[in-house]
Amino acid sequence: MARIGDTSRTSLKSIIEAVLLAAGEPLSLSALAGVFTDEERPADNDIAKALEQLGEDYNERGLELKEVASGFRIQVREDANPWVSRLWEERPQRYSRALLETLALIAYRQPTTRGDIEEVRGVSVSTNIIRTLQEREWIRVVGHRDVPGKPALFGTTKAFLDYFNLVSLDDLPSLAEIKDMETLEPELELETTEDDS
Repeated sequence: MARIGDTSRTSLKSIIEAVLLAAGEPLSLSALAGVFTDEERPADNDIAKALEQLGEDYNERGLELKEVASGFRIQVREDANPWVSRLWEERPQRYSRALLETLALIAYRQPTTRGDIEEVRGVSVSTNIIRTLQEREWIRVVGHRDVPGKPALFGTTKAFLDYFNLVSLDDLPSLAEIKDMETLEPELELETTEDDS
């Protein structure tokens, strides 16, 4: 049976790197600790130290160790994405302005209802937008408002935080930082369709 430290290749840092690469999803500290048997399990602070060292190792590379809401993952650095994305012929997912506005309102005002969103946007929210956001697991119903009709209250999920590389909602830019959305629009890949209003 292999033990941690038997060779230079089986250091705790190497094991954690391999586990994170193989996992295909972010892993929490407890999930990382769970790959070890009781006899070989390192202390949590040793795992945290190994993660810190691994992050430092990636400082000058095309990969980075990123902490998101669900845990840690190894991913391609954002500045390398233009080249890496050329590996796939399919076009990146495009989101309409209506979908992004709806998602932003839910993220910043949660928990919020569809009626609240419509009041701010001034137009009705397409069922397709809500369905798309729920299918992507970016939003979920977190309760119901205690008014006639009991409308659903929506909030964001860990999958939303993970997708946008956020550890918590506190990492969202402040509304003051997003003063002029018109200047950001060219940077976003927007595609408006009739049913998204």
